[in-house]
Amino acid sequence: MGYWSAGPPPDMLDTVLEAERLGFDSLWTAEAYGSDALTPLAWYGSHTSRIKLGTGICQMAARTPTALAMAAMTLDHLSEGRLLLGVGASGPQVVEGWYGQPYPKPLARSREYIDIVRQAVARAEPVAYSGAHYTLPLAGGTGLGKPLKSTIHPRRPEIPIYLGAEGPKNIALAAEIADGWVAMLYAPKDDAWYRERLAEGFAKRSPAEDFEVVCLAPAVVNPDVEAAADMLRPFLALYAGGMGARGANFHFEAIARAGFEAEATKIQELYLAGNKKDAIASVTTEMVESMALIGPPEKIRDDLEAWKGGVVTTLLVNGPPVLLRALAEIVL
Repeated sequence: MGYWSAGPPPDMLDTVLEAERLGFDSLWTAEAYGSDALTPLAWYGSHTSRIKLGTGICQMAARTPTALAMAAMTLDHLSEGRLLLGVGASGPQVVEGWYGQPYPKPLARSREYIDIVRQAVARAEPVAYSGAHYTLPLAGGTGLGKPLKSTIHPRRPEIPIYLGAEGPKNIALAAEIADGWVAMLYAPKDDAWYRERLAEGFAKRSPAEDFEVVCLAPAVVNPDVEAAADMLRPFLALYAGGMGARGANFHFEAIARAGFEAEATKIQELYLAGNKKDAIASVTTEMVESMALIGPPEKIRDDLEAWKGGVVTTLLVNGPPVLLRALAEIVL
């Protein structure tokens, strides 16, 4: 479902209802610095009964760990146990510019944040935590703070937590501490590299047999492959060139890692210079095909084989009911 632009996406409820009717497994929301990830899930969850509800992702800087735990337990009750809780660090422009929170050491913050969320949801004992980034109760202040236990009982003692990650250390961290990894800009041809990063994290924990890798996979069904690629060039140009600053763009690094460093560099230079049109035109069809599903149904069906053989367990697609129906037919 992504995040909103100027307002609520038109006809989204119809899309959600069609997704559930078709048998799609889950629906996912996002947040940047506009619409939030949790409220839409409550709204659309109230109109559905089976489809799982995922946040992809809740930005950690937006809420304290206990505030997210409260929201997660509340929504998990209201949806009868359908919540999948995706969290992530976001980037320095949003964290420091929108939330006014420090960004350095995002991996250490993620580790502490998830620890506290799990403690609060488990409700085994009052939450007390002494970390480098989070301390509960607050040190100093009035001195009246004390460890507290949630007044509500969780519907489940453990709500699945997915970590959004693109960098190598963050991917390894997801495998080490989370129940799943929310990925994007993944290219199946680089699957071995991703498996190595995940293996680094798995080596530090007990076996994670149910670990999920949920990946955004842009899809356009069109008999004209070039026309289909045209639909996604703006998306890749934005992430390669316009999301994050030069030298601090995790999306750029993921695209470069997939073998398109020269193209990504050119796109970023054009985009940051304000030349979005040429930046978009510089996104090659090969780049689109490496990270997305485009073309006629038979081509997409063939291209899916590379994804099926990879580490990704769930593909996230975005589009209206007609696309969801077409993709359901291709898969089934």
